[in-house]
Amino acid sequence: MLKIGIFCASAGGNSLKIAEALNEAFETDDIINMEEDFDEVAQLLEYDVLFIGSSTWGQGDVHHSWVDPLFEITFEDIDLNGKTVAFFGAGDSQKHGEHFCSALGKLYKIFTNAGAKAVGFMPKEEYNYDFSLAEIDGKLCGLAIDEHNESQKTDVRIEQWIEQLNQELRL
Repeated sequence: MLKIGIFCASAGGNSLKIAEALNEAFETDDIINMEEDFDEVAQLLEYDVLFIGSSTWGQGDVHHSWVDPLFEITFEDIDLNGKTVAFFGAGDSQKHGEHFCSALGKLYKIFTNAGAKAVGFMPKEEYNYDFSLAEIDGKLCGLAIDEHNESQKTDVRIEQWIEQLNQELRL
C-alpha cells in the first residue's frame, strides 16, 4: 500500500479545506501543516505519494512556509525520483486573475525538476482567469479553488479531483 503524505500551507484556511478532504478520502494519518508540523525536507522522503498544497500570494508566490523547503529541494539536490505528487491550492481568479493559483505552477516546476511524477491535472476550461503559472500544456497542474468568487463550485471540484486521483493512483 502506498504511503501518502499531505503537506499544506494555508493562511486563510481555503487550501486546508482541500487537505482535510484528502485526509478523509485517503485515510491518511494526518496533515503536515507547513508552519507548525514541518521540520525538514527529509519528511517528504518518508512518503510514496505527496499531496502538496499552498495558497498563492503576491505575484503568484507560494505561501511563505514553502520558501525554505523549496530552496533546499532545488539547491541541495534532493532526489524525488519514485515519488508521485499532486498539487492543490486556493487563489482569487478575479482580484488576482493575472496570477491565479500560480503557486501550484512553481511547486510543480521544483518537484518535477527533482524527479517527482505529477498527477491530478485539471481542465482549465471551467475557470475564469487571465494567466496562471499552474497552466501546463493547456491544463491546470492540480486542483485550484476560488473561495472568493466560485465557492459554490469548490465541493464538486474537490470530489471530482479525489475521484480522479483514485483512478490515477489506482487506490
